Amino acid sequence: MQHSILDRIYIAFLAILIVSFGVLIVFTSFMTRRSLVSEKTETLKNEGALIASQTVVGYINDKYTKSGLEYLFQYYATALDADVWYVDEYGYVVATSQVSTDKNNAEKLRTGSIPRNIYQLDPEYDVDRDHSQTGTFYGLYSSDMISVNVPVHLNQLNLFNEVVSTEKKGALILHASVSQINEMMRNIYSIVLIPCLVIIVIAFVFLAVVSKKVLTPVKKLSVVAQEYSKGNLEVRTEVHSDDEIGQLAESMEYMADELAKLEDYRRDFVSNISHDFRSPLTSIKGYIEAMKDGTIPPEKQGRYLDIVLNETQRLTKLTQGLLDLNNLESYGPYVKMTEFDIIEVINKTLNTFEIKCIEKGVAIYLNNHADDTMVMADKTKIQQVIYNLIDNALKFTPEGKHIFVTVTDKEKDDKLHISIRDEGMGMDEETQKKIFIRFYKGDSSRGKDKTGSGIGLAITKEIIKAHHEVITVTSKVDEGTEFVFTLSKANMNK
Repeated sequence: MQHSILDRIYIAFLAILIVSFGVLIVFTSFMTRRSLVSEKTETLKNEGALIASQTVVGYINDKYTKSGLEYLFQYYATALDADVWYVDEYGYVVATSQVSTDKNNAEKLRTGSIPRNIYQLDPEYDVDRDHSQTGTFYGLYSSDMISVNVPVHLNQLNLFNEVVSTEKKGALILHASVSQINEMMRNIYSIVLIPCLVIIVIAFVFLAVVSKKVLTPVKKLSVVAQEYSKGNLEVRTEVHSDDEIGQLAESMEYMADELAKLEDYRRDFVSNISHDFRSPLTSIKGYIEAMKDGTIPPEKQGRYLDIVLNETQRLTKLTQGLLDLNNLESYGPYVKMTEFDIIEVINKTLNTFEIKCIEKGVAIYLNNHADDTMVMADKTKIQQVIYNLIDNALKFTPEGKHIFVTVTDKEKDDKLHISIRDEGMGMDEETQKKIFIRFYKGDSSRGKDKTGSGIGLAITKEIIKAHHEVITVTSKVDEGTEFVFTLSKANMNK
């Protein structure tokens, strides 16, 4: 049988309460009983000393007879609810609160007889020492007794009533039953047990209220998690609180939103990659079939073979770019940090676009506003970043417009800011949010950029991220787009 969390909480809580109260009761009982026994023992010692001075000393001085002594013992025994014995210095039991019918045989006790001599019970018994014990007193009693030995001393006085000597005259032994203490302990148990039960009931009621408040949203989260596992990511938790459960609910909803975005991204990825692979493959298939069935005459096949070659190169470039991006996102790019002049790298990169700019009628300008252009970065990968950004700007900049590459020195953050700004078609805010996603292309018709793979900007962002730098994009529709990334100055790393 499977137990719910609430059942486990109840069981654990009950076990903790039972163990805690059990330990408390046992400890309290032990300490209370020990205290009561100690108090009773002290009382018997004090009463024994008083009885000895008022009765036994008189008996020794012949003021009382043995029967008179036993009569007094009976009086004190009734008052103290205890048995009183007088044992002389040789251990003989002289008188007890139990009336003797024969001076050589004492009255029977509950489980045995009063011994004639105390040493019959224990040869090591010390009459002259003040001591006590708890038990059946060598088996004479059927239940536990507190037995106290109070030595009797007879003081010898001089004419000035000063004690000149003390003579040992045996001991007074008092036996009091612990039944009164047991009764008191039972009363204590009843007094303690009822509040404990009440506390347990109140605690369980409080626990039920708190558990319901806590577990109800947990159950909701469990149901929502099951829906998420089935693919239904639109379900909301309906849990709104400022505690940890509320934070968990927010995290689950955020996760669901991210999974939904990931699912959208997956569909877009499959669609984009299918399109990017299908277009060149269709062209290659069509041209080869045309050459094979004679539609394209032999004298023109060279031109179309060049087209097929370009399409295969495009596929190769797309495949390699996809593999590079996957490695970048999985393991992060390996960067080899060196010092170099960023202006030199920009100029070399601009030279590679000279023919394209002339053919398209677009001018590129380099503006340097920095005194020191030495940076610490991976030269090869930063050149790839600049190439990707300029290539992207050139694709979307119409004839007669301009592209501006600007290097700015901002001393406050000890970095160089490299900007690539075009005067192209621009992007809306939604497109700006997705521009760094692999295979995403801002023109949904895909008509303006048939050569792009849609992964150049994604690779760019991963490279900048590997340098622990940032790249941002700002754009306005029909006005242009600006990409800005940062690089650390070389002199700050020395």
